[in-house]
Amino acid sequence: MSIQVNNITKLYGTQKALNNVSFEVASNQIVGFLGPNGAGKSTMMKILTGYIPQTEGSASICGFDVATQSLDVRKQIGYLPEHNPLYLDMYVKEFLEFTGNIYKLKNIKNRVAEMIGMTGLEVEQNKKIGALSKGYRQRVGIAQAMIHNPNVLIMDEPTTGLDPNQLEEIRTLIKNLGKQKTVMLSTHIMQEVEAICDQVIIINKGQIVANDQTKNLQKNTTQQLITVEFDKDVSEAQLLNIDLIEQAKPVTLNGEEINKTTWLLTSNSTQDVRKAIFNFAVANNLSVLTLNKEEQKIEDVFKELTKNTHS
Repeated sequence: MSIQVNNITKLYGTQKALNNVSFEVASNQIVGFLGPNGAGKSTMMKILTGYIPQTEGSASICGFDVATQSLDVRKQIGYLPEHNPLYLDMYVKEFLEFTGNIYKLKNIKNRVAEMIGMTGLEVEQNKKIGALSKGYRQRVGIAQAMIHNPNVLIMDEPTTGLDPNQLEEIRTLIKNLGKQKTVMLSTHIMQEVEAICDQVIIINKGQIVANDQTKNLQKNTTQQLITVEFDKDVSEAQLLNIDLIEQAKPVTLNGEEINKTTWLLTSNSTQDVRKAIFNFAVANNLSVLTLNKEEQKIEDVFKELTKNTHS
């Protein structure tokens, strides 16, 4: 296993930031590490990268213990913190060469050129970092995290604040890295998780509440979402009388209600509720024009598992 965490607890005074956390991440996987603000994500990442010690438990990166073999661990990981710390007065190539010298790399100029090519920094390589857009600064951060060719890449909110084009480019870069490296990333962007992550770990109030392959998490949730269109107007009260339907909302377009014929129905039952919807239509002399059972989104799973948390 690239990352192994066993019963990690972290106390800040009397407050438990992490409570008996355990998980594993296999090699060449991209894992999304999700949780509400204050759930313990950044604390876990700081422990894995050797920035802070755990109070109890153990963790290892590529077989090296984070507490007793910290130097070996740091050779195995590349770290991109949430607030990307860069020397703004240095030029891109200068900064990457500086980072390579810290790792005592051989053939530094060749490695810097390779990182510039991999992260798409060719056009910006002779600029000062302070003159770069946020998207390109993130690329510089990824390049410095990767320059020593680590086996594990840990990234805290790598796409925060990027425009849609920059976001797509960084996602593609991370996805390509995941073919050769183990990537653990924290994010609040659920579409990002669905697009690039093989595995999802959700933490809430310092404890793991979900840990599975992304596709399995989407299937295993009990909540069902059904979009149905009738040929006549229907009221919310009528729809809530359908057996097993918990919530009914009219479908909107740009925040505006379209009509009273098209509804999004929610059920927390494991039973398929579509038959009950058809029976309701027959009983009320309605025709069902469309009926779609939507695949659960990671965002829905996240909300379901963390709904009692206030950020």
